[in-house]
Amino acid sequence: MRVLHVITGLGIGGAEQQLRLLLRHLPVQGRVVTLTNPGAVAAGIEADGTPVTHLGMTGNRDLGALPRLARVVRQGRYDLVHTHLYRACVYGRAAARIAGVRRIVATEHSLGAHQIEGRPLSAGTRALYLASERLGTSTVAVSPSVARRLADWGVSEARIRVVPNGIETGRFAFDPDARRRTRAALGLPEDAYVVGGVGRLAPGKRFDLLVRAVAAVPEARLLLVGEGGEREGLLRLARRLGAADRVLLTGACEDPPPAGSTGPSLPGLLAAMDVFVSASPDEAFGLAVVEALAAGLPVLYAACPAIEDLPADAAPGARRTGGSVPELAAALRGTGESPPGRLPVPEAARHYDIARSARRLMSLYDQAVHGTPSPVEHHRASVK
Repeated sequence: MRVLHVITGLGIGGAEQQLRLLLRHLPVQGRVVTLTNPGAVAAGIEADGTPVTHLGMTGNRDLGALPRLARVVRQGRYDLVHTHLYRACVYGRAAARIAGVRRIVATEHSLGAHQIEGRPLSAGTRALYLASERLGTSTVAVSPSVARRLADWGVSEARIRVVPNGIETGRFAFDPDARRRTRAALGLPEDAYVVGGVGRLAPGKRFDLLVRAVAAVPEARLLLVGEGGEREGLLRLARRLGAADRVLLTGACEDPPPAGSTGPSLPGLLAAMDVFVSASPDEAFGLAVVEALAAGLPVLYAACPAIEDLPADAAPGARRTGGSVPELAAALRGTGESPPGRLPVPEAARHYDIARSARRLMSLYDQAVHGTPSPVEHHRASVK
């Protein structure tokens, strides 16, 4: 089967790295087209063996990108087109239809309750999304929560399928040697109490709340992994609160790391932490939380569909916290007083293994192309 993946950009981000992981586990041939920004993840995908084409799109209204993309689809003789992220879904579905491809799957990675891909929802955004959605075969939601949001928007329930995000679970197993090496490389004392967070440094992730909470807990240090427009603002906030020497921002971390990389890996950075915090109040899945659980970390979170959509005992080390600085600071103090050590890997982390997600997606491909899904459970969304 030949599949063309179309994505808005390939800088380091959750949806982008999720696509790379899926490609490593999907038994199909094909190519990736990125509309913009062929960044670090594009290099990683090509290193893994899948070619990447940069379409050179200059903005949301670059309508010339549509015939260019249709030409790529037509020349590749693809059996199916799979789109990822809002702009790629709008342009990719239309281009596939122009090129004569009728089997189109789209994954909705980043639809929150009040935002999509970090931007506020609007009536225009919703209308364009729904108009283009009808050009496709099916829409994949990365969690049952996203499936319910799509149905509430007006997407037909019969067209929604749930294929959760996934991780290479075994890669995140706690390694005490990696903890020592990473702490030494970052200048973190071996006995320091390290609070961690991972994600884009964007307003919606509420890392400012985490900086304020750590500033209120003198024995704690903060390790943030990610890059984005809020970086300088977070550093200024830490200085203003007198906690600059306890706040460390490492920058973005490509995962899996490129060949020959000597910097800390994401599993190594998680190994260096003692507790993980996700302060974002509006998530589509919560992949970083699942990675932290796979690393044996206790987790504090404001919202995480990946956990909330599972039975209560699937992640006993994860605890929901309030959205205020005093509540989070109190939770950090309580976690810091607990005996040190790693928790057993919970069922939630095993449930979201990427190989399982790839099998579900392959089943959807087979149904779209051949009319019969692969012999695995086929997941229609539960949106009631």
